Formats: sequence, C-alpha cells, structure tokens
Amino acid sequence: MAVVTEKVASKVKTDPKVLLELKGIKKYFPIKGGILQRKQGDVKAVENVSLELFEGESLGVVGESGCGKSTLGRAILGLEELTDGKIFFQGKEIQNLRRREKLKFVKQMQMIFQDPYASLNPRQRIGHALEEVFTMHTDMSAKEKRETVISLLEEVGLKEEHFYKYPHEFSGGQRQRIGIARAIALNPSFVICDEAVSALDVSVQAQVLKLLKSLQAKYQLSYLFISHDLGVVRYFCDRVLVMYLGNTVELATVSDLFEKPLHPYTQALLSAIPRPSVNKNRTRIRLQGDLPNPANPPSGCPFHTRCPIATEKCSAEKPAWKEYDPNHYAACHYAGQSIL
Repeated sequence: MAVVTEKVASKVKTDPKVLLELKGIKKYFPIKGGILQRKQGDVKAVENVSLELFEGESLGVVGESGCGKSTLGRAILGLEELTDGKIFFQGKEIQNLRRREKLKFVKQMQMIFQDPYASLNPRQRIGHALEEVFTMHTDMSAKEKRETVISLLEEVGLKEEHFYKYPHEFSGGQRQRIGIARAIALNPSFVICDEAVSALDVSVQAQVLKLLKSLQAKYQLSYLFISHDLGVVRYFCDRVLVMYLGNTVELATVSDLFEKPLHPYTQALLSAIPRPSVNKNRTRIRLQGDLPNPANPPSGCPFHTRCPIATEKCSAEKPAWKEYDPNHYAACHYAGQSIL
C-alpha cells in the first residue's frame, strides 16, 4: 500500500475526483404467494437513488431501520442484483461486466460488516482465514502470505500471536479489527462500513473509528458509512445522505445538515440525538405512526403520512430532488420550514 502524500491529500479536498457514481438505482424484492408462488407485488427497498462519492471521502448514510441503507450498500457491491439503474466505479460502468473484467473492480470494493463473528469460520484460525484472501487473488508463496497477514494484523492494532487464535478467543472490538484487516487486504480504494461500530461499546467504538480514520488518511480510502448513530456520523463523515422508505430525502455536508436541516424527516432525526444540556430545554420531535409498508408506499412524498406540515400537495405530487444551497440537496415541497 502506498502512503498518500500531504500534497495529494490536499488535492483530494480541493479538487475532488468522483470514485463512485450511482444513477437511478432501484432494488425491488418480489412478493410471491399462492400454490404456484406467483408474483403478487414488489418490496421497493431502494427507489431511484443517484449520488456521487469522491476519492478520500467519507459519506454517511442514515435513516430508520428498513429505509434501504444496507440494501443500497449490498447492491453497490453486487451482492444484490439491481432492478434498474447504473453503477460507475472509476468512470467504468460495472454492473454488467463479465466475471473476469469485474474481478479487478471487486478487489477495489470491500465491506466491513456489523457482526464480524458471523462472517468468520469458527473452526479456522484467524491467520489462515486472512491468508485465503491472498490465495484466491494472488500468487504469493506460503511464506509471503504469512508475512503479509502478520503485517496486516499489526496494521489494525493486533499482534503476531493472534495469527493462530480462533474467532471465539477475541473480543468484539478485536474481531472488528480482523474484519477491517480483511477489508483492506487487497489495497481497495472503496470500503462500505455497514453498521461497523454499532455493536461495540462506546470506548471501543472510538478506537475503531480512530483506526478507520488513520487508514483513510494513509491509503486514501473512500468510505460509505452506514449507521443509525448520528453522533458517530457527525464525527466520522464529510457528507451525509438521509434515506426514508428507500428514497433519498436530503444530502449535505455534515456541518450544513446538522446546523440547517431542510427536510422535516432530517429535523426529526436530529432532534432525537441525546445531548447533555443543563440550562436548555430541548424539544424532541416525535413522529406519529410507523414506517409505511415498502410494498405499498404512499403516493406523492413518501414521508407525507408522518409529516406534521404535510398538505394535499404532498400526497398528490412527489417532490423533486433540488439543490437549495451549494451542495445541499433535498426532496421536499416545503424544504427549510421548521416543524417544531
């Protein structure tokens, strides 16, 4: 892995280059029923998502459970077949490539899972599990593979002695470090963190986030950071994408989103962040009702059934995705209006 110089890192910030581009991504899951298991409808998990992710950037994706965050991440990596849309990586459309052509892009795109223990073989030593990556994708000798794996373990804060241990002998934080080591093994440029720290204690979360940031600075990694924790997103990410019922409702830099949220749903999410305040009374925005059924989404704006400022226009007409401030986008007929 080549270390990124300060000059290159500065260029990434001032003149960002698009690494990943999504155009009209849709992912529907068919609903089947009856004796013949005929299709009766679709669960619209991801609905017409378009965005760009830049080199060296951390893009957070937030929203309630069931909003399509994880499905979007899996669709990008090809773990879920797209219903519609296009994915461009390093300027190349990748979803329809042949297996051999796609393999070189797959090496550049990796994932860190929420539960690393579930993705590890409990009967296999950690060192041997990590060696499999190089067995499949390189022609390294046994000695080279072992030395590389030990170097990887040390890179993520583990020791050589951990090479021969089994998954159950590690703590949750250590297992997540192993997941990170596996994700960066092939020197990728893009990593999806799917709730990568949500199962960890707060102190361990801080350690893992610090590790991810140091690896990003060192190797110019780009992250798609999927999370429920807005506090973590605020600390870790550069921009934030807010999703609701498979739709994108707001996209902005971290500072703009937290200081001036435009969409009512974003305002409700931010009001739920616990903050210690002795002299200030904070108003919690409580949304009424449950998340609508993605198999039968509401007409017009998908959020109108729970929005306190919704009008007839919201139920009849789906709002356009517009740029209201520089690099601040939202899909709302009344963007910027407070719902307090």
